[in-house]
Amino acid sequence: MPPAYGPGPPTMAGVDVIRVDGGARLAGEVGVVGAKNSALKLMAAALLAPGESVISNIPRITDIAIMGEVLRRLGCSVAFSGDEVAVDVPAEPGSEADYDLVRRLRASICVLGPLLARCGYVRVAHPGGDAIGSRGLDMHVGGLSRMGADITGEHGFVIASAPSGLRGATIWLDFPSVGATENLLMAAVLANGTTEIDNAAREPEIVDICGMLTDMGARIDGAGTSTLRIEGVDELRPVRHATVGDRIVGGTWAFGAAMTRGDVTVTGLNPLFLDIALDKLVSAGTTVETGTDSFRVRMDRRPAAVDIVTLPFPGFPTDLLPMAIGLASVSEGASLVTENIFDGRFMFVNEMARLGADIRTDGHHAVVRGRERLSSAPVRATDIRAGAGLVIAGLCADGVTEVSHVHHIDRGYPTFVADLLGLGVSIERETAPEEPAFSF
Repeated sequence: MPPAYGPGPPTMAGVDVIRVDGGARLAGEVGVVGAKNSALKLMAAALLAPGESVISNIPRITDIAIMGEVLRRLGCSVAFSGDEVAVDVPAEPGSEADYDLVRRLRASICVLGPLLARCGYVRVAHPGGDAIGSRGLDMHVGGLSRMGADITGEHGFVIASAPSGLRGATIWLDFPSVGATENLLMAAVLANGTTEIDNAAREPEIVDICGMLTDMGARIDGAGTSTLRIEGVDELRPVRHATVGDRIVGGTWAFGAAMTRGDVTVTGLNPLFLDIALDKLVSAGTTVETGTDSFRVRMDRRPAAVDIVTLPFPGFPTDLLPMAIGLASVSEGASLVTENIFDGRFMFVNEMARLGADIRTDGHHAVVRGRERLSSAPVRATDIRAGAGLVIAGLCADGVTEVSHVHHIDRGYPTFVADLLGLGVSIERETAPEEPAFSF
């Protein structure tokens, strides 16, 4: 008897793709809105004070909408208007963040610290997010434990309790983790006594959250340094706060200008946040002019090869590694690119190879031999920054490059296609059929 198969023919699912014409030169002015990696944590920080906090200059991206829903399920009222979000926190917020949302947004783990400080109990699902490598919660858990929390794990949840409240402690981080620094910082502001976090992250986004917390009434010293000293207070108040500009989006346009021999002015961002990255572009042959909250990148020849090593701030940002690989792929000479933060950051290299890039990886190193021009091909975005990097690389290819799974890009770039159109690129986004899904 022949096998029985499922009903009907195979189905076709739709997926958004971006098609970009190669040979374009980025030219013009582009504005940068608030940093995704800051706005998400500022929304979580609002949990520390009952009442309505308003955060402005937020990027209208998928992750912000997900965080809004996380807060709603914790009992908050969340209202978006233009580039602002108003978060009205109840006197007694909920204490459980469900898996169905947390799995889609790793940043939602940052509700752990403020909820534990406010409620004395929290149950948060283990987070998801980009597939760029292992990012455990050991430093989060270890630091909160030193502050008196009892932390266990069961059925995919982190469960933390501190019925008598958190207490100040001295905490040494093995690595300057941004997420751990943020969670411990938000827990410490309402702890009893003084907390010192050594080897803390120094990113501009950390300084931004320290600024908001200070305005709320927190007592924090050392923002922007490797040692944070927090004197706990009894309560905080809601505030209005503007999100710092997104240095990764600004860096994307800077590298795009260098790769396409263009001329781009980026506004809404302090160029000091990209000091190392812009210095690398100068070494590659670009001319960089900086202002108070803007910078201009000009390139009139093929880039020279430069070596790049990703490190915690103020080092070269790991989120710009796909752009660094793209630059190296069209540079004159060979570049050594070293990734020290995430073990899965090179996952997109196979997609770059489809565009003709000459890349050899060994562990956390990649040797890239530049070519005069890449070749167009269908490629797939594997995460936020890889997706943006592949589109920019497509500008340096002959013909039309099609990038699929661009929903990843939506998580970090609110107006990506519109911005590229404004910079003179021939680009379109549409829904195309995926591979047929067969059933038995």
